[in-house]
Amino acid sequence: MRLPQMKIATFNINNINRRLPNLLRWLHAAKPDIVCLQELKSTDADFPAGAIDRAGYGAVWRGQKTWNGVAILARKAEPVLIRSALPGDREDHEARYIEAAVSGILIACLYLPNGNPQPGPKFDAKLKWFKRLQRHSQQFLKQEIPAVLAGDYNVAPTAADIYPTRSWDKDALIQPESRAAFKSLLARGWTDAIRTVHPAKPMFTFWDYKRNRWPRDAGLRLDHLLLSPALAPRLIKAGVDRKLRGEEGASDHAPAWIVLK
Repeated sequence: MRLPQMKIATFNINNINRRLPNLLRWLHAAKPDIVCLQELKSTDADFPAGAIDRAGYGAVWRGQKTWNGVAILARKAEPVLIRSALPGDREDHEARYIEAAVSGILIACLYLPNGNPQPGPKFDAKLKWFKRLQRHSQQFLKQEIPAVLAGDYNVAPTAADIYPTRSWDKDALIQPESRAAFKSLLARGWTDAIRTVHPAKPMFTFWDYKRNRWPRDAGLRLDHLLLSPALAPRLIKAGVDRKLRGEEGASDHAPAWIVLK
């Protein structure tokens, strides 16, 4: 008897309406059970709920005109919305966090601030957002909740998560403070699923449109799925659907995914 499995993915879609054909093809082929999307670049009203529904997915989302936007999709299920903002800052009106319950798992979909240029207020805001995430997610650990923190963290955690180069040295994505904030989550008990399954491979998820970076495989690993201790023992597979990045009209990210038993 084959035990049931669950496939969870995170995908920075970089404009859901523009990339909708790419997204629908991937949903049909990969059949993920849960999908966290970032950078919808769509208002709530313009979210393509009908097309997503026809593809067999229930959805909750929080849109924002021009930038940001996050969503959680569930195959043959309806995600139960828990919250649509990260607690801790009433002045933060950016659509960067959404949380839902799906099939007994708490799914947090996040799109962390980029932080550039650094140093400066945008980098300070990135680090403050990270601290809010650390504080909020700590309750999941205390309550032993099976939870996934999935999304575009805008951090390449180590030197192994970026192609050999000095051209990004001043970028917020690889600063020591950014990396330390990510490492702090792991130190609290979260498991980096992709790195657990693939400790030595690059596993890039992002290739900038500029400077021929996709053909050169000049990538970074920015999209992560972190598992709570209650969920980590169920991890059996993980990967990145790289071929999507090479499609016509592709996002500059590729979906990262895990399979849980």
